[in-house]
Amino acid sequence: MSGTHEPVDLTNCDREPIHQLGSVQPFGFLLAISSDWIVTRASANLVEFLDVAQADAIGRPVVSLITPEALHAVRNKLTTLRGPDVSERIFGIALMPDQNRFDIALHLNGGEVIIEGERCQDDRRDAASLSMRSMMSRLDRTETLEAFFREGARQARALTGFDRVMVYRFDEGGSGEVVAEAARAGIGSFLGLHYPASDIPVQARALYLRNLFRIIADVDAVPVPILPQRDEHGRPLDLSMSVLRSVSPIHIEYLKNMGVGASLSISIVVDGKLWGLFACHHYGPRLPSAQSRSTAELFGQMFASRLESRERRLALDYETKARRIADRLLTSVADNASLLDDPAWLIEALADAIPADGIGVWINGRLALAGIGPDERSFAALVRHLNRSAAGRIYAADMLAEAYPDLEVDDAVAGMLAIPISRSPRDYVVLFRQELVRTVRWGGDPHKPVEYGPNGPRLTPRKSFEAWSELVRGRSVPFTEAEHRVAETIRVTLIEVVLRLTDEVSMARQTANERQELLIAELNHRVRNILSLITGIIRQSQATSVGLGDYIRQLEGRIQSLARAHDQITRDHWAPASLRQLLLAETGAYLGKNAQRIQISGEDVLLEPQAFSTAALVFHELMTNSAKYGSLSGSGTVQLGWHRDDEGNLRIGWREKDGPPVAEPKRHGFGSTIIRRSIPYDLGGKAEVRYVKDGLEADFSIPARHVVGPTSERSNPAPLGTTEPKSNPDDRPLSGLNVLLVENNLIIAMDGEDILRRLGADVATAPSVTEAMEILADQSFDLALLDVNLGDGTSFGIADRLAAEGVPFVFATGYGEGIAQANSHSDAPVLQKPYTMEGMTDILARVPLPRRG
Repeated sequence: MSGTHEPVDLTNCDREPIHQLGSVQPFGFLLAISSDWIVTRASANLVEFLDVAQADAIGRPVVSLITPEALHAVRNKLTTLRGPDVSERIFGIALMPDQNRFDIALHLNGGEVIIEGERCQDDRRDAASLSMRSMMSRLDRTETLEAFFREGARQARALTGFDRVMVYRFDEGGSGEVVAEAARAGIGSFLGLHYPASDIPVQARALYLRNLFRIIADVDAVPVPILPQRDEHGRPLDLSMSVLRSVSPIHIEYLKNMGVGASLSISIVVDGKLWGLFACHHYGPRLPSAQSRSTAELFGQMFASRLESRERRLALDYETKARRIADRLLTSVADNASLLDDPAWLIEALADAIPADGIGVWINGRLALAGIGPDERSFAALVRHLNRSAAGRIYAADMLAEAYPDLEVDDAVAGMLAIPISRSPRDYVVLFRQELVRTVRWGGDPHKPVEYGPNGPRLTPRKSFEAWSELVRGRSVPFTEAEHRVAETIRVTLIEVVLRLTDEVSMARQTANERQELLIAELNHRVRNILSLITGIIRQSQATSVGLGDYIRQLEGRIQSLARAHDQITRDHWAPASLRQLLLAETGAYLGKNAQRIQISGEDVLLEPQAFSTAALVFHELMTNSAKYGSLSGSGTVQLGWHRDDEGNLRIGWREKDGPPVAEPKRHGFGSTIIRRSIPYDLGGKAEVRYVKDGLEADFSIPARHVVGPTSERSNPAPLGTTEPKSNPDDRPLSGLNVLLVENNLIIAMDGEDILRRLGADVATAPSVTEAMEILADQSFDLALLDVNLGDGTSFGIADRLAAEGVPFVFATGYGEGIAQANSHSDAPVLQKPYTMEGMTDILARVPLPRRG
């Protein structure tokens, strides 16, 4: 301070080199030692501690000042230092032959060793007796963050014995707030006070992040210079990590104006950032022992660790709660889409998601406002501003007047968070927060000294509060990162809902049309393959059959196996399905009683719907190709096995043996493309196909996210296509019964009539709903078999009439059970097409038929 002509106020601190003051506090001494253990600098008070004058110490080996045993201890301790901003301590070490013992602190600075020493203090009667474990236990038992802060202040005061201990929290701009306090009676309270960033300037906060502990033992103590002040390069000694570092004259004046005689600060570092401080004040000199200070420093680190865990848990709980609100919002609108036409309802739904003092909603030119915020005209103008400058993204401002200076908004509104809820610039939810100063509660009467001192009243806590108030005028509490993430969740949720009610639905429709065209093309391919396969089955069955009856039963069984194999693809739609059952269905469809030619091995797993459909398509193509060109076209075999690797991926191997020689085709058709590309493209997996001498080899990898299991096999039926009919056709269970068959395809109707007559029924056939109703008006029936889809309508109306007359009926369909049961007769039996003797006799066992004598 002396010798400068610049006015002194709190802004001077930002420019003051507080880490290079060139002096230490007088309660200890400092030695700077070169890499070859020669003393290069020393504090002027060295003689008071080591009986050696500072001038005599410079240039001497350090071993001439302290004992070899002490130097050995120092060397050993230095080996534990890791990194530049680390210090170590040795307690109760004898530096000289006499019995005086010292507590010393060690750190490295630019290749030099810095030794700071102070005399050991006797154990104090008022030293804290609580163990660190019990102190942490007390902290952990607090239920709220406020209680956690209060308990931390009480514990720190018990450790240090200072008159006042405050928990001081920084905001993003460096301003501070006293959030908890423990103090002796009669000295007033600083709780709730706010201070501008200039009270603890930028470089001071940087030092607090590097050096976690700061002691000022006596504000009236005269600093002791370190000599020489500059080294051979003209540089002062960097005292950033020093324990004894002297104090800025501006800060001394500030403390004196508060009546403080000694202070102590313990940094609270959370997630690598300076969250705040334990700020301790004593109204007279005070120097806790080095051991007590080390314990307090450890407590500060433990407190910060507990605080970090709490804040993360609170942030997670908050985001989870807010996401539940978003989920409820989505569910409500899904049930009643008209709710989004009501901005007032949206305000109520979002009120608890993000803390705010007001909210505004703008949808399709309609608006609603609640709480503190602009009027309707200003809100409409704000929406126009947002459309120009922040469309399509979340926008936050804690100084609204600065962000939009030409916007007329009430002074009470200082901050906002704008959430776009449509992709084009149109609809918004905007949260408003009021000015920060309006929300601050004056936390008691701060302790005021009688005299302010030479630097005037600026350097006082009350004047600092006034400076802070000016600094944050027109500013709100900023929106946190967690609140931004919640806002993004709300944005995505509402956009998803609004898409249903806007012209952007056309985008979704276009995507659906493209997907439908792809599915139609794929279906066309599948139908051609199925027809080709049926032709092959008929030819092979004819070649191996000797009698007409055997030929019909064998052909009927194989075609039914093919139908079951393809039905397996869709039967468990949207639910995981068995890989083994899929492969058994495909195997039975091709090989019938020779299914053992495909040797299947592997513990059964379930595949998610998308993966199941893709796998069905791939293995259908593999078996089709093998039946045409590979080992299944002759007398060869296929080894088909799978297992899950260490990462949970499903590894599947296909090996053809003893078949005709294979060669890679010159042109890959659609089927080969499905084999090679479906699993990598649709599932993000891998596929490798090799044409080797012994036969085709293929390896597939389906990622773990598509696989459920392994699971115990729920059933292990014989391969499909080899099952014998449960009932003997000669039993004629329909003998003497009248059956109505409703089927719009003549060839399929003739097939159904033939099977029903072989079972003993008298059959009447109708191709449409109209003709079926006319027949029912003239004739009574004991049973009806109803094709669900009749081309220009469905048979559900016929089912209604039959149910009213008490006539049992069976639905028939080729689309799967879900189609037939999507009506009021969901409990009716369903027969899967095509009509077969086995399928018909199985379904009749589930129908209550009348008895005929």
